[in-house]
Amino acid sequence: MRHCSVQVRGLLTRDELDRYNALMEVGSFLESQNRYDLSYTVQKEVDTLILPAIERLKEKGRERDRQTEAYLEAKRLMEEDDEEE
Repeated sequence: MRHCSVQVRGLLTRDELDRYNALMEVGSFLESQNRYDLSYTVQKEVDTLILPAIERLKEKGRERDRQTEAYLEAKRLMEEDDEEE
């Protein structure tokens, strides 16, 4: 079973995290029984489950980029004002 990143796991809701942990446990058990055909199905469920958290992580990155852009723009304007004086 492939785990998702710590960043993604940190953005899972409590219910999503509980379900994620349960699915990972089931998948690990199936792999230990060499039932890779069934663990593949469980992995697909995990992949679907984490999609909202991945989107939340992407949005956090986009928000950080917007804040950086706003900061740099404000800094540029301040420098222009200083040059005019």
